[in-house]
Amino acid sequence: MDQHRSGCPINLTLEILGDRWSLIVIRDVMFGNRRHFRELLGESEEGIASNILSARLKRLVAEGLLSKSSDPSHSQKSIYSLTEPAIALVPLLVQMGAWGRRYMPVSKELSIRAQLLEEGGPAMWQGFMDELRHIHLGAPAPDKSVLEELQAAYQRVVAKEAAST
Repeated sequence: MDQHRSGCPINLTLEILGDRWSLIVIRDVMFGNRRHFRELLGESEEGIASNILSARLKRLVAEGLLSKSSDPSHSQKSIYSLTEPAIALVPLLVQMGAWGRRYMPVSKELSIRAQLLEEGGPAMWQGFMDELRHIHLGAPAPDKSVLEELQAAYQRVVAKEAAST
């Protein structure tokens, strides 16, 4: 039986998500649709080490936040998917992004998604979670793609920043 410091819900959440990398891995699967080890290793802004990534993926799978399945296109690869408990983190990540935008020196291109989600409110978060359920859990596709909207906004900011330099 696992031993926890206390039964406090904040403590229990931090025991799973409070390390330096777990939420970054979930963020990259969630917002970047990075589903393979190599994508998570090479495409993250923060540059996670391979041994740390491996340990975090194992832990997130063990804790039920990610699932791991064989990639049918390559016998040596695995595909990581969000589970329902990870998808339910969307409102928490939105609030973390809003706090970061308010109090930290964020970049325009990396904060536009957080801005749109904050401004879009709970209805947008629900649409995003529905889309994640489609991508990761096989639920029916929603009528509208929040991911496409977020990616398009990111691309517009990147293009605008490039044009101004």
